[in-house]
Parts: sequence; structure tokens; C-alpha cells
Amino acid sequence: MYDIIVIGAGPAGLTAALYARRAEKKVLVLEKLTFGGQITHSPRVENYPCFKVLSGTELADKLVEQVLEQGADIELDTALSITGETGDFTVKGEFAEYKAKTVIIATGSKHRQLGLDRENDFIGEGISYCAVCDGAFYRGKKVAIVGGGNTALQEAVMLSDLCEKVTIVQNLDFLTGETRLQSDIAERKNINIILSSTVKEILSDGDTFKGIKITKDGVDTDLEVDGVFVAIGQCPENEPFSDNVALNEYGYIVSGEDCVPQNAKEGIFTAGDCRTKTIRQVATAVSDGAIAALSACRLVDGM
Repeated sequence: MYDIIVIGAGPAGLTAALYARRAEKKVLVLEKLTFGGQITHSPRVENYPCFKVLSGTELADKLVEQVLEQGADIELDTALSITGETGDFTVKGEFAEYKAKTVIIATGSKHRQLGLDRENDFIGEGISYCAVCDGAFYRGKKVAIVGGGNTALQEAVMLSDLCEKVTIVQNLDFLTGETRLQSDIAERKNINIILSSTVKEILSDGDTFKGIKITKDGVDTDLEVDGVFVAIGQCPENEPFSDNVALNEYGYIVSGEDCVPQNAKEGIFTAGDCRTKTIRQVATAVSDGAIAALSACRLVDGM
């Protein structure tokens, strides 16, 4: 039996594992997809203490290496449910079941899709959610980015170094990204911005992606591009734990800064982007991870 099972290997989950191991607790981290979480999709991280600039993948690799060196176990498995009582929880995975005295849910969030017909058909064939992953495939080509926040603007800057032309499509009448990023965008002659517009349809010739149809004030326009990068935010992945914790209308775990979920059994904690919070950044995720881990450690020590 583990002292703590951490579900999710993003910055919050890995920090929780680090703090728990430093407290000499037996720790298992379960991750279903990518060690490091969504930060691995960020081409540049410039606001994390101690590092002037590094990629999200580099940051994630450092976190994983540190946690492994501290002696935590890490398994690739999808957590499907949590059952049991305080001191004797069972986390059922796709491949096995795991026992722990306490559980920290740090599942993060996933890319929000446009919700268009055939969107899934063209993922990797014209539609991408990660410029750092797929940008090189569009070298010298024309691409669009849907979104106007920090991630969208970061990816626009990166793609402008690779692509002939980058078009930002934003549904609001202004960009929401940081002023510094907007200044970077303004200096790039091959970046065009279309405001107050939404994506209505994916254009294709059978199985070949051709671009997107955008609409503004009831007027439709075909935007012919070789690829579209979607950067319209995240949505949580908390459905498997809806019986264990309270979720808000958007699917986030209802929790305050103490990282204790509302209506949860004692011994279940949460951390990171999967919970209700005002600011979702790497710095706030690692803060959550530390808080949740120390709370779990205190509970284990009292058993």
C-alpha cells in the first residue's frame, strides 16, 4: 500500500510527489498520457522562477527526473475511479488497481476543441493543438491560429519564424494575451490578425484539409490555409471522480486554496489546473502540489 497516490504527472502532481517523497512517504504517480502535462506544449516558459527561458518540455523533464531521483514510483495508467475510505483507498486503473492511504487528484486539463464537424478527422492532417509539436510540418506554408490568449500569441510568434504567413483568428474584438506578447506580434510582418470572428466550418476536398470558414457579423469568409492551430483554452478531466468530489458547472473540482475538495472524503486532495481557481499558471500549480502533499503527509502521520 502507498501512503499517497498522485493522479496526474503535470507540474502540480509532480511537485506533490516531490514533497511527499521528501517527507519519506511511499508515493505512486499515475499518468495516462504525457509526463509533464500541458506545459510540454508550451514552446517558451519565461515566467518560472530561476529560469530566464526554457521550453515546457525541458521544465517537465527536469521535474520528472527530480521526482524519480527522490524515489517515487511512476506508472502509465488511466485512473478510472476512486473507492474506499480514509486510509484505505483503491484507485482503479485501466490496467491495475492501486491501494493508498490518501489520494491527490491532479489531472490538469486538456485542449478545448472547436466542436466542428470532422474536426477529429483532421487532427494531425491540418488541425493541431500544439505548435511546438507540429509547427515544423508547416515550414514555409500558411497557417491560422484560433485564439487570442497567451498560448495563442506564443505559438503565433514561434510559427512566424517557420511559416510564410500566420493568421490569428480571435472571437473577441481584442487580444487577451500579455502586452509584451502583443508587442511581439505587432513587430512580425507576416502575422495578420482577424478579430470578432469565429470558426464556422472546416474546409476540405474529401480527405484533404483546405482551410476554415470564418464568420463575422453574419458574413462568411473562406480562409485558405495549410494548417490550423487551435488555442482556445482547456477543459478539465475530472469525470471519473464526480462521485468523490464536487464539480462546478464547467467540470472543475470545487476547492479553495487549502486544496481540499468540497464534499470529499477525508484523505482526498486536489491540486493544479483541475480545480477551481482564479489563475492557472505553472507557479500556481506547483504551489497547489506542495500544499496538497503536505496536507496528505500530515494526515498519514496521524494514522
